[in-house]
Amino acid sequence: MGDYDNAITVAVPPGRLFEYLADVKNLPRYMPRLTAARPLDGDRVTVTAHIDPEDAPGQDVTSEAWIRVLEQGKTLEWGAPGPHDYRGRLHVGRGESADTSRLSVELHTERTEGNQVDAGLREVLRGIKSAVEDAER
Repeated sequence: MGDYDNAITVAVPPGRLFEYLADVKNLPRYMPRLTAARPLDGDRVTVTAHIDPEDAPGQDVTSEAWIRVLEQGKTLEWGAPGPHDYRGRLHVGRGESADTSRLSVELHTERTEGNQVDAGLREVLRGIKSAVEDAER
């Protein structure tokens, strides 16, 4: 079991970063392996990811997850059903200036591959930074 966290500075104002993250359709732009995301009713979303298991050929997998957008506090919470109790939170705060944001992520999973989880968090944060900063240009 593990709880993980990380943070990154993003060169866009907090309101713009939060707006970008709150749009579920942007998920595939910064989530590795995610190829599609579609909002359903309420906080439910359908996501499709391309996976490459070690013992099987690559394949697309579709599942349901949930995302809650909490405008007050500029926070997104998410989770997915399954054996790993996977859930987390993104929080957008003000960076060192009004034109920058501090994006922090917290993740809980029952998976025990800590180094892989940490590397995945860093990859997602870099993906968000790149996607939103590129969208602003």
